[in-house]
Amino acid sequence: MKTLFRLVFLCLVSSLGLMAQAPQKFSYQTVIRNSVGQLLANQQVGIKISVLQGSENGIVVFAERHTPTTNTNGLASLQIGTGIVLNGSFANINWAQGPYFITTETDPNGGTSYTIVSTQQLLSVPYALYSETSGSSIPGPQGPAGPQGPQGEQGLIGPQGPIGLTGPAGPQGPQGQQGTAGTGGFTHYIGEEFGGGVIFHLWKDAQGVEHGLIVDKTDLSSAQAWSNIASVSIGPSARSPWDGLSNSNAIVGQAGHTSSAAALCLNSTNGGQSDWYLPSIQELNMLWNNYYTVARSLTQISGATQLQQTTYWSSTEYAGIYALVFDFFLGSVNNGTKGDDSIPGSGYVRSVRAF
Repeated sequence: MKTLFRLVFLCLVSSLGLMAQAPQKFSYQTVIRNSVGQLLANQQVGIKISVLQGSENGIVVFAERHTPTTNTNGLASLQIGTGIVLNGSFANINWAQGPYFITTETDPNGGTSYTIVSTQQLLSVPYALYSETSGSSIPGPQGPAGPQGPQGEQGLIGPQGPIGLTGPAGPQGPQGQQGTAGTGGFTHYIGEEFGGGVIFHLWKDAQGVEHGLIVDKTDLSSAQAWSNIASVSIGPSARSPWDGLSNSNAIVGQAGHTSSAAALCLNSTNGGQSDWYLPSIQELNMLWNNYYTVARSLTQISGATQLQQTTYWSSTEYAGIYALVFDFFLGSVNNGTKGDDSIPGSGYVRSVRAF
């Protein structure tokens, strides 16, 4: 049985003070579908949560079981740290000794016959949990208060003097150099229509040269498999979280390659440009971070189409038959099956380019 997972981590931990005890839990949500892509609504499911240290095949430092009931949208919600403990102690996890990975095993029938397994890295640790083990949140002892000095006498306020005569105007000084346009010294801005698309990220290198990332104005496909080679791993050359161009070249360079989401982007000449590529997972994340500004700009451009509230392929391979996708509805990272374009929303492609 194939099931598409959409994962969202919500840290409900708040710091009430440097010495406050952080709640030993954080929220977890997953959308569960059956083998034909239909939501499992209002149904009790069995979920086993395991926290792995070091790698996706690392040591299980904590495991627990939950039996939540999905809502009408197929969404199951639970709190990691509050289930039936199967192994270890959530309170004893040293979050400073990461990285950590979350493995979910699911029985759609509510039991313990787990047929659906998914593992992904916990990319951020709730601050309050990390601060309990990092050592950096323990305040030093308070020093003794110094003696209070005597209060001085308030001086008298003198009368306001008369306004003096206006002096003659001085000679006009030389004209200064023209400043750099834009905000913060940049000549471009987020949301600007430029270079065949819309700018969604800007930075400067060590020499002060301005660079940026541009997203295409339209999708290239809504039903494209990641690659026609779905069962062979490419390896490190296609697993960069930030270098989408290198990933894309590695995908089309794989022996036996004939078609892929990366090839659609590399062969595109949209906007009169020929250096488009399939974005990495972090490039899609940066696009999500500026989604509102980019979406507003796209509405003002003739012929442009909005980013859909669904998942888009990244060029970052995960492992084996999987590649990473970014969910533009939940703002989360998931695994997608490389050769699968049948599940709704699994085959969307939008290219980017850099300048």
